[in-house]
Amino acid sequence: MDQQRQLVWRKPSRSGSNGGGCVEVALPGARALVRDTKDRQGGTLTVPFTAWQAFTAHLHER
Repeated sequence: MDQQRQLVWRKPSRSGSNGGGCVEVALPGARALVRDTKDRQGGTLTVPFTAWQAFTAHLHER
């Protein structure tokens, strides 16, 4: 758990502060960690960094 406290979590700049649903991501090395901003203790999805890059590239194409 100490390791997660040291991570730098970022959320999308378009998420605003109105309490809407969004996710945060931390990028420690060769993986991406994703969590729900409303339930930060509820679990973390871990994906390879290359998969995260492909996912975000696809979003930018739209």
